[in-house]
Amino acid sequence: MKLENINSVYFLGIGGIGMSALARYFKLMGKEVAGYDRTDNFITAQLQAEGIEVCFEDAPEKLPNQIDLVVYTPAISSTHKMLNAIKAQALPLHKRSQVLGWITEHYNSVAVAGTHGKTSTSAMVAHMFNASIYGVNAFVGGTMTNYNSNFLHTAGSQIAVVEADEFDRSFLTLSPKYAIITNMDADHLDIYGEATALEESFNAFAAKVHADGAIFLNSNLSLKEPVEAKVYTYSITDEQADFVGTNIRIENGIYHFDLKHPEGVIEDVHLGLAGRHNVENAVAAGAAALQHTIQPDELRAYLATFKGVKRRFEYIIKTEELTFIDDYAHHPRELEATISSAREMFPGKKLTGIFQPHLFSRTRDFEQEFAQSLGLLDELFLLDIYPAREEPIEGITSAALLEKVALENKFLVSKKELVPALKDRRVEVLLTLGAGDIDKEVEPIKNAFAVYE
Repeated sequence: MKLENINSVYFLGIGGIGMSALARYFKLMGKEVAGYDRTDNFITAQLQAEGIEVCFEDAPEKLPNQIDLVVYTPAISSTHKMLNAIKAQALPLHKRSQVLGWITEHYNSVAVAGTHGKTSTSAMVAHMFNASIYGVNAFVGGTMTNYNSNFLHTAGSQIAVVEADEFDRSFLTLSPKYAIITNMDADHLDIYGEATALEESFNAFAAKVHADGAIFLNSNLSLKEPVEAKVYTYSITDEQADFVGTNIRIENGIYHFDLKHPEGVIEDVHLGLAGRHNVENAVAAGAAALQHTIQPDELRAYLATFKGVKRRFEYIIKTEELTFIDDYAHHPRELEATISSAREMFPGKKLTGIFQPHLFSRTRDFEQEFAQSLGLLDELFLLDIYPAREEPIEGITSAALLEKVALENKFLVSKKELVPALKDRRVEVLLTLGAGDIDKEVEPIKNAFAVYE
């Protein structure tokens, strides 16, 4: 499809983080843009303020009279009335991933893949290119704090930074010049069935990187099949990797490290994000930037000004009496990283976590791993499972998960009970964790503890 011939685009699921970035792109390109979403949220409010019409009613009669392209997300049900009306009219209908693939064909693309870590890493890469002489077109799976947006555009820039999503094998529509692979931890087994199938998909993604490009691979990973692109490794523990974060330390709540690369060492890089996993993400982002001839002094300056991504270890309240952090962690490895980061940043403090499991299938597939990760807390408040696109699975409940968590202080609560239950406890460091709608509880919790601000 020739995108330049498209005048009007309609998005089914426009409030999603990936869909909204595409909507903003087409709007900026001068196209007529509108869309549907089930409920209003922070993103849909932003889109409406930017002049994009959003419909919250699944009513085919609400569709615009003229539509040249319909973009949809796999989260849209096959019984969706608008979707079926669009099919009946034989309108051009394509998944978000396919359209993103078409767009990025026109740029030197940097694609960031991984079961977790890809949002923070792609945001770092996007921020560095945006600050540089190259500029950037960025499609990120989270709201970048520096810009209060998931989308960046620089007129005339030949660089695109995209988050390469493994869900539904979406990243196989991309053909980037550069790629970062942060990890291949098992996830989305409702799609892949087995972890080996997920790994094969990552290998297929690596094989799509241009022959004259480069892949930056976490050194604890390996590609099972040969690829044409040059492969570099990165790490914060493996001294033999091509790019290594060394001399890692915390000074006044800020991570400092040295970045060893094939041409030398960049000393005393500052990163204002919590967690050693983010230092490792910064090493990967730095490797991609250096490969594109961003200079060491520039890299140091750009990373020092990076403020992170919303809901990635985001400080909501930070005082001597109380620290409240909101995080998107929804996989056992992500929970482990976030909780360990809080433990490192606030030694000796009591850690209270509120977790909302995301998907029945993920809870089933990693129940024991979830229990182990949540057991790193001092106190746990567990909400019901957020179903998203799924129907309940017999025997898979938050109550069953809670039984497996080896904590004395653990509670199963409803959203209605949450704030009163928290107020009855001594809270020092509070974490809200999950990828469902737990973010809607952040403001009520913040208000309940407003005395500490």
